[in-house]
Amino acid sequence: MDIKIIYENDELIVVNKPSGLLVHPTAKNEKDTLVSWILEKYPKTKSVGEQGRDGIVHRLDKETSGLLVVARNSDSYEKLKKLFKERKIKKKYYALVWGHPKESSGIIKKEIRAHKGKRQTVEKYSQIEKGKTRTSETHWEVIKKYKDFTLLDVEPITGRTHQIRVHLDSVGHPIVCDKLYGKKKPCPEGLGRVFLHAYFLQIPFNDGELLEFEEDLPEDLSKFLNIL
Repeated sequence: MDIKIIYENDELIVVNKPSGLLVHPTAKNEKDTLVSWILEKYPKTKSVGEQGRDGIVHRLDKETSGLLVVARNSDSYEKLKKLFKERKIKKKYYALVWGHPKESSGIIKKEIRAHKGKRQTVEKYSQIEKGKTRTSETHWEVIKKYKDFTLLDVEPITGRTHQIRVHLDSVGHPIVCDKLYGKKKPCPEGLGRVFLHAYFLQIPFNDGELLEFEEDLPEDLSKFLNIL
């Protein structure tokens, strides 16, 4: 597994997760996951945090690449969990979407709920079940426009499952090659996975200590932009 360690100390690890790698095994019980790699390299992370977490505080989808932080002990896990809950950890993504937004930047505030294995914004439903939706907020800004696509800098303020993918699809600009939420759009030649990369991570871990990381687009995504 081609997993790059960006930073590590006694409390946490920051890695660059490659596309195609699950963070946790699913019901199929896959053996090659980020967790299995972490446990092999850092066996003391086993049982750190809630059951089955093994130090994982947040996740990236299988096809999404980019920066992810892992706690190395229980104290670090609780500290990171609190920072995420209080929305003090800053994450940014590169996302290539279909079409051209009318504005140069925007904020999407739409509640998200799960339905038959997918997440959707609530306006797609004729009836909203109380307590079944979760408030979600995503900020975006145009980086560059191409003939059929736009490259966005995206910052999720909340951390819902599939949030960026659901929110961008809900405003008519699904992420390129998103086979779950952008089914009506074909995956263009030269791109084999969803164009979403977590490139920036900022963690105010200790008082007076701001950990900040940035990771460029992986080769497959940068090559596709060069083709464009």
